[in-house]
Amino acid sequence: MFDKTLSIIMAGGIGKRLHPLTADRAKPAVPFGGKYRIIDFTLTNCLHSKLRRILVLTQYKSQSLQKHLLDGWTIFSPEIAEYIMHVPPQMRTGESWYTGTADAIFQNIYLIERSNPNNILILSGDHIYRMDYAAMIRFHREQKAQLTIACMDVPIAEASAFGIMSVDDAYRISEFHEKPQNPQAMPDNPDRALASMGIYIFERNLLCSALQDDHDLAESSHDFGKDIIPKLINTHRVCAYRFGGELGRVTQDRYWRDVGTIDSYYAANMDLVAPVPPMNLYQPDWPIRTYHGQNPPARMVSGPSGQAGQLLNSLLSSGTVICGGHVRHSVLSPHVQVDENAVVEDTILFEGVHVGAGAHLTRCIVDKNVKIPPGERIGFDHAADANRFTVSDSGITVVPKGYRF
Repeated sequence: MFDKTLSIIMAGGIGKRLHPLTADRAKPAVPFGGKYRIIDFTLTNCLHSKLRRILVLTQYKSQSLQKHLLDGWTIFSPEIAEYIMHVPPQMRTGESWYTGTADAIFQNIYLIERSNPNNILILSGDHIYRMDYAAMIRFHREQKAQLTIACMDVPIAEASAFGIMSVDDAYRISEFHEKPQNPQAMPDNPDRALASMGIYIFERNLLCSALQDDHDLAESSHDFGKDIIPKLINTHRVCAYRFGGELGRVTQDRYWRDVGTIDSYYAANMDLVAPVPPMNLYQPDWPIRTYHGQNPPARMVSGPSGQAGQLLNSLLSSGTVICGGHVRHSVLSPHVQVDENAVVEDTILFEGVHVGAGAHLTRCIVDKNVKIPPGERIGFDHAADANRFTVSDSGITVVPKGYRF
């Protein structure tokens, strides 16, 4: 239905605030929810929205991301012009790497011309949400918009972290300010502001001309929110599309999270272990696709001395073994093992983590292939933890990939 729309996913960010989880991988490739990668949510939205021409613009430490795309997302047929193509920087327009979101697309403008789309859907690969883009495209066409920006209302206290817009009764945007110090509240709610989600639908000719104009400006930072969009508000028909209001196929949980910091990433994972999660991963006709390894089932068994384990409000991935350990309010990735009398609570364990007997972890994130020694305690003494690991502002201790005790 939307075969003339080209989707471009921005997946090249460094993700400094997620360090050390991004020490060896791009932010969109960071594991999430036990079995997924962050980018799986954006790609799944494209898949279920019947958008099957997708460019993924990569840059920073992209090997893990490229492998994930190859292993889990080689599902489209190029014989009928379907594809998911990862596009690294190629310096086709100069001698620099991508220097901004707009510059990243400008450097690949030849791919837009070759695809000959009517519209271009620009997405971020590092947000957690479910959205029917097809409904947004219908809105864009019905409004005869040249640019449509997905938006949601956010607390006014948090609004300075977003692009904030004002709209008329028909949702045409009259003002747009990127990360303003004094954000403007919504007319009908002084406690909320209308924020951009960084999801844009451009009419092709407008996008190409705007990118060329921006490229020619030496003083530009080549960013959509800062440089491109504000200039188009008064000269073109730019509309706002309310997230969560669409009559699309996805159930309306209205969940959207930017997981750009350790604390926000941790909180979004913990959302999934709530008795009633705020994001619905269980809609039968909207499954989140990812790469599935050939792993055995998760299991829970008694320890060597017969000690029974405990599992409470947690997510277990395939290949996980709880061997007389206690797991509470935690997220366990594939091939995790928790030994007898070990306690894992309020914690995220990445693939291949082994928690030794009697160890106790609380409010931790442990990256891949770490062996926690028997009796080790992490998360109880922040000063001591900070001498070895990263400790976030809210006290989340992050043990880096492959750490050796």
